[in-house]
Formats: sequence, C-alpha cells, structure tokens
Amino acid sequence: MEFQKVDGRKARGEKKRRAIVEATLRVIERDGVTGVTHRSVAREAGVPTTAPTYYYATLDDLLIATLLWSAEELCDEMLHVVATGSAREIAQCLARAVDEHRGRTLAEYELYLLAGRRPELKPAARRWLDLVAELARPADPTGFRAFLAAIDGLLIQGLIADVAPNEAELEPIVSFLIRGRDELTAAPREE
Repeated sequence: MEFQKVDGRKARGEKKRRAIVEATLRVIERDGVTGVTHRSVAREAGVPTTAPTYYYATLDDLLIATLLWSAEELCDEMLHVVATGSAREIAQCLARAVDEHRGRTLAEYELYLLAGRRPELKPAARRWLDLVAELARPADPTGFRAFLAAIDGLLIQGLIADVAPNEAELEPIVSFLIRGRDELTAAPREE
C-alpha cells in the first residue's frame, strides 16, 4: 500500500514538472526569455508560486529543463524528418516550423542562442544535435553537421522573413542540401 502512495506522488511530481516546463516555453513564446521568472511560469502553469522553485531551484535549472524537454519531446518529428525524410517532407516540416509553429520555433531558438551567453545551458542546447546525429548515424559527422547548420540557417531565415517561406519555396533548397545528407549518412549499422 505504501508503494502505491510513493508512485502516485512521483507521477504527480512528474506531471507538475512537465506542466512547469511547458509553461516556461509558452512564457518565452509570449514574452521572450527575459519574461521568464519563477512567478510568471507558476502563473502560466496554474501551479502555486512556490512550485517552480521547488522543482527548479534556479532559472538556469528551469531553462535547462525546458531546452532538454524541447529537444527530446517537441522536436521528435523534426528529428526523424531531418535525419531520414525526403526533400518534400523536410520542406513541409520547416514550413510548419516557421509559419504555423513560429512562436514555438522562435522560443526554442531564443533558448538555444542564450546558451552562447550562459555556459551552463550549452549541453542542453547541443542535445538536439546529438539526438539527430544518433538517429542518422552519419558516415561523415563533419559533413552531416554542415547539413544541420544549413537546416538551422533555413529556420532562422524563415523566422526573420517578412512572409514565412512555404513548402514550395523551401523544397528546391532542401533538395540541394539533401543530396549531401544522403551521401553522408551511412547504411544502418548491424547491432
């Protein structure tokens, strides 16, 4: 009986952590990283004002958790598409990221770039690159990183464009890039 109570508390704690991290990304979407405080996140998450500091003692801890969650949860579709998708699939994914999901993408990049100023955020910011490289298993890791840098560049250009590029505009560029990716990606290794 005691075991079930502990599991219930743990599950509620995980649920609250996730709500706090999701709320942090929404605050960043709306107000930028400078709008993130334990109080603003608590308000957005609908939790007591002490909850964010209970789970994440510092704002950096909260931002790191949000970066990791973003890389591992939100970017799952993009990871698979960028690592293995066709030019059309990648172009569709990029077009959605800079149009339909523009706020979320902008918030993720704002967090990502913050790591340049805050060394403690760097490992979390690099997590997306690690995940996509693990999935693609590139034969030429350096060349594959160049491909990923080009994808990052397309996303950033799309975010600052007056009108977000659509799939048709992105597909020829991605077709050019994907040739390099496919040449750099090894056949699956035998386990």
